[in-house]
This record gives sequence, C-alpha cells and structure tokens, in this order.
Amino acid sequence: MSRHLDENIGELAGDGLQDGIDARRAQWARELPHVDTRGMAILGRARWITLAARPKIEAIFASYGLDTGEADVLFTLLRSGPPYRLRPTELYKSMMISSGGATNRIVKLVKAGLIRQVASDGDGRSLPVELTEEGLARAREAFEADMAVETLMLESLSWDEQAQLARLLRKLALSLGSSPSLE
Repeated sequence: MSRHLDENIGELAGDGLQDGIDARRAQWARELPHVDTRGMAILGRARWITLAARPKIEAIFASYGLDTGEADVLFTLLRSGPPYRLRPTELYKSMMISSGGATNRIVKLVKAGLIRQVASDGDGRSLPVELTEEGLARAREAFEADMAVETLMLESLSWDEQAQLARLLRKLALSLGSSPSLE
C-alpha cells in the first residue's frame, strides 16, 4: 500500500469520535506514513476492549466464588443442557483449553461441591462430570449477572449498531479460523 489511511476510522464514519488508538495511528502516520495501520484500528481496539472489560467480568465471577476458568467450566456444563454432564474431553474441547487445564479446574470444582464425577457405562478412564444442584444454581446466577454487566457495557451502541458489530466480528472471526465451535 502506498500510504495507510490517514483518516481515523471515526473520521471515515463521520462520527468525529477519537480515542487513544486514533492518537497512536496519527503518530505512526507521521513516523512511518507508508504503513497501513487499519489492523490497529480494529484489532488494537478489540484488545483494549477485552482488557477494559475483564476486571468487571472477573469481579462478577469472584462475587460468586469463582475465577474465570471455573466459571467457564460451569457455563459450558450449563449450556450443554440437561443432565448438564460432559466427558472431560468434550469439556476441554468445548472450552478450547488443554486437557491438563480442564483437569485442574475439574478438581477445584469437585472440591467446592459445584460439580461431581459420575460413573459411566463405557470408558472408566473418562468419568463424566456434571453440575451439582449447587453448581447449577451458581452457574445460572453467575451467568445471568455476567450477561447483565456485559449488556450495560454495550449501552453506548444502539440495537442496530450492536447487531452490525456482532455480524462484522463474526465475519472477521470466521475469516481468521478462530470462531469458537460447538464440538
């Protein structure tokens, strides 16, 4: 490319809004005007949004006595539907973590009484895990609280803007081959 877009994404959209990413892009436009920084305009903002949102989301989980990884296990079991049971392999593939990471989380949640391992008709090496009644209740409450906080975080966007952003992010995620799957 001969020159990256000198205008900021906000300026192109005509909204006049500027943020720290715009300032960084302007600095790069002066220093290395031939470098296209549109990736920074999108991926840099996505990273900043994630970093800004994490503390609020993690505080919700902590209020339910969970860390992010533990909440992920409980939510994965909850969204699997009744009987809220998965084999450890299904669990870790669904969460996109290593089997060792899943095992550590399972051990902690069993000790906390939020999940239990159940006898299996088949493979004795891979005991399914399921939510206990307490785990089911805590997972539902924590997920509802998390979604309420995330909804509040999006209030500055209209419903149409939220839908458009979701469509565009899905398209980008699919193009990168990184969209979460439901194996």
